[in-house]
Amino acid sequence: MEQSEVLADPDVPGTATSVMKKLPEVTLAFWIMKIAATTLGETAGDLFSQTLKLGYFLTTIALFLIFVVTLVVQLRSRRYNPFFYWTVILSTSMAGTTMSDFMNRDASAQYLSGGATSLGWGPQGLGLGYPAGAAILISILLVVFAVWRLSGMTFQIRDIVTFRGEALFWSAILVSNTLGTSMGDFLSDSSGLGYAGGALLVTGLLAVLVALMKVPVVPNVLLFWIAFVLTRPLGATAGDLLTKPVAKGGLDLGTAGSSAVLLALLLGLMASAQVRERRAG
Repeated sequence: MEQSEVLADPDVPGTATSVMKKLPEVTLAFWIMKIAATTLGETAGDLFSQTLKLGYFLTTIALFLIFVVTLVVQLRSRRYNPFFYWTVILSTSMAGTTMSDFMNRDASAQYLSGGATSLGWGPQGLGLGYPAGAAILISILLVVFAVWRLSGMTFQIRDIVTFRGEALFWSAILVSNTLGTSMGDFLSDSSGLGYAGGALLVTGLLAVLVALMKVPVVPNVLLFWIAFVLTRPLGATAGDLLTKPVAKGGLDLGTAGSSAVLLALLLGLMASAQVRERRAG
């Protein structure tokens, strides 16, 4: 049986509680699963909104509702369950993909291919553009972190053991995944680097963060959150590389096939994580 830990409960000052940790340890396997989930979030989000032509508006509503359902399951869980946790990560990645697209894009020829004039029912997008969209999302993320800071709770995810702390954590995850999508789409579409170039740039930045972990003056918790945001544009550019036409610099593997392969990979990683949790318990 998994052992609980006796910790002070920040939600109830002056008390000690027996709690089950509900968030995973940050290891190499964690980052591999994060990249797989965010890449799948990109291909699956595009599958629903673009390939199936549901549009950004309807897809965003549907995926946000899925996110709420998966989050409720995670919040009600009494201990860390890899399937629950990574399903929420995946749902935030998919919702973040279409939320970003809806904010930044519109029905102009720049975003709609094949002579199409619309994509699904409802508003085609706000057309804010990547810089404005990213600025808004960065502001929202900073507000979330400010509230988190003022609450006095830890930013170390392995030590988050309360409902309020976990709610703040998932709020930051949803916004950071949406922000990461905007960054990835900017690198792919507007920076001139292309899909592969954008992915290589983000990979290089992540390598720099790994090197900075050896520098004592740089807080590891800061590096974690920067890396968490950056893995999303890596997933966005990698997803575009897999699915976009060869003429645009992609591999043209399609959103359906790429999503199926990535889902199988993520499910395998989740099953492996579940086995490790049982052995550790």
